[in-house]
Amino acid sequence: MKAFSYERAATPEAAAAAVQRHPGARFIAGGTNLLDLMKLQIETPTHLVDVNALALDRVEDTPDGGLRVGALVRNTDLAAHPRVRRDYAVLSRALLAGASGQLRNKATTGGNLLQRTRCPYFYDTAQPCNKRQPGSGCAAIGGVARQLAVLGGSEACIATHPSDMAVAMRVLDATVETVRADGSRRRIPIADFHRLPAGTPHVEHALAHGELVTAVTLPRPAGGAHLYRKVRDRASYAFALVSVAAVVQRDGSARVALGGVAARPWRVESAEPEWRRDPRSAAAALLAGARPAPDNAFKLTLAERTLFATVMEARAQA
Repeated sequence: MKAFSYERAATPEAAAAAVQRHPGARFIAGGTNLLDLMKLQIETPTHLVDVNALALDRVEDTPDGGLRVGALVRNTDLAAHPRVRRDYAVLSRALLAGASGQLRNKATTGGNLLQRTRCPYFYDTAQPCNKRQPGSGCAAIGGVARQLAVLGGSEACIATHPSDMAVAMRVLDATVETVRADGSRRRIPIADFHRLPAGTPHVEHALAHGELVTAVTLPRPAGGAHLYRKVRDRASYAFALVSVAAVVQRDGSARVALGGVAARPWRVESAEPEWRRDPRSAAAALLAGARPAPDNAFKLTLAERTLFATVMEARAQA
């Protein structure tokens, strides 16, 4: 691990200003992803700004009946929150499907959204990786791609986003709240938050340098049956090959997002009306444009079957 300087921020605005002043600075909260990357010298921040003392660890009702989740709310606390379990059960289930209990006790809402890919070539500093070193190439293309993207990839990158929580947030139409160094604030729809790789895989989200995530807001509950199904190589402590977040109403209408298949949670809203009329057509539209590698083409069949199983189970519950 390379040497770095460190400070604790007193306010969100001060934290944003501190990171903005240092081109190589990063925020740190739970550190469950960042510290590992620093040990491997994949991330080499020159300055860390600790945000743990900020008052961003509350879950609060919003005036319109939704829920506002502070960026520092730990995954364990969010999964166990009574309103989340009652009104946003897909989120609670997704959180419990991710990582171990020890990691969930440390990991934060904001950090979960911003965690970096677990692509093995990203973690191997002897291999070229456009995420780690822009312009160096992508060893995953033509390499072992079993865990990697089948949707939304590019000639520069086929890595996947690892978060379970983000998939549930996507199906719930969450909004990410941020603050900048000048005190200005933004609200970013979750659909616009994570970026596909295109020609710039190192640009993974919509945040500017020094912009701090302060909260995630959920709209008023949609009702219906909420399910999260995660298919992985082992029963626990593994990232998804394919995951499905589904919210299904009594009339058969559904909102569906996929994880484990792209650089961001994958949702195609235009396909969702078809779940009530023609589920096969809905699944085909959701998976349209897939470009699998030979060793991860199985993900398309796996995704289709997991989609059907999850939506049909939720429909029966609804």
